[in-house]
Amino acid sequence: MDSARPSSPTLLDVLRREIRDRHISLRTEDTYVYWVRDFVRYHGRRHPRDMGPADVEAYLSMLPNRRRVAASTHNQALSALLFLYRAVLKVELPWRQNLHRPKRPQRLPVVLPVEEVTAMLSRMAGEYGLLARLLYGTGMRINEALRLRLKDVDFDRLTLVVRQGKGDKDRALMLPQALVADLRAQLAYSRSLWLRDRTDKVAGAELPLALARKYPRASESWAWHWVFPRATLSVDPRGGVRRRHPLFDQTFQRGFKRAVLATGIREPATPHTLRHAFATHLLQAGYDILTAQELLGHPDVSTTMIHPHVLKVGGMGVRSPLDALTNGPALPPRSPEMMPPASLPIARWTCREPPLKYAAHH
Repeated sequence: MDSARPSSPTLLDVLRREIRDRHISLRTEDTYVYWVRDFVRYHGRRHPRDMGPADVEAYLSMLPNRRRVAASTHNQALSALLFLYRAVLKVELPWRQNLHRPKRPQRLPVVLPVEEVTAMLSRMAGEYGLLARLLYGTGMRINEALRLRLKDVDFDRLTLVVRQGKGDKDRALMLPQALVADLRAQLAYSRSLWLRDRTDKVAGAELPLALARKYPRASESWAWHWVFPRATLSVDPRGGVRRRHPLFDQTFQRGFKRAVLATGIREPATPHTLRHAFATHLLQAGYDILTAQELLGHPDVSTTMIHPHVLKVGGMGVRSPLDALTNGPALPPRSPEMMPPASLPIARWTCREPPLKYAAHH
């Protein structure tokens, strides 16, 4: 009698395993799986091991030329294919130096004025309203806020702790005093769901890395429960366990979009716009750029410097000389150091030629 042979893992199964072994986020896993599947389908379902640099370059060239994808999307596809060949297929890529990453264009962020932020937040109530005010009041990313747990909230010191933020880094943030009462009410609602799950013997909250093996009962404790839990249970896409997860970010985004439209805001605002507004309004209030960098969790201050650029336009920075025609002087007088030498023509001074007394030696 023939015994049933276990089926060999597919390419995507191996890809997922390699991603999870490296503790890469589920969102990145879904992105890499999408691009590898699309790459294989584009080449008639040929195995990537049988393809070479010409096939990779043809696919990457097709994305911007035929599908008109943005530079950031193009970079995602390239990163997925590099991971596929190096981590999954264990194939060295001597030709990868010829694969150039497209340069992302420099864009100024959408920053809403205080009046529009106030009007928009007033149109969001309940759990979504609290979450929106938390994003604006702390500068957190949406996934960082959704993954807050009870143990990350310190009412005594008015502190929130972001765990495993972007770059797998932790950071401490202020807890706005204006949110304390609503946040306590949210925790009361979260606790009611936690008590129901304990009564129904539902699996506890997902724990990071190997903590579930080290502390088997920790996931069922109140300290590890979500601040913003989902009202319904769902199956963990990685472990296959039915448990309670945090709020779904896309559901919040739809509610945020409705509030933006109801407010009449013309800019393409998203929940991430609240993070930009937090940083810009913080700088307007007089805080220094390094403080903003630390609160935002930017590894490099150059990323934070995009917000002072926003302040340089309009009434916050340089005044147009056109306004001087009707509203008086717009430009400050030039200091004597800025003026050209009297003995040199203006054209020669602007070309930075040496003064006459030095030119005689040449």
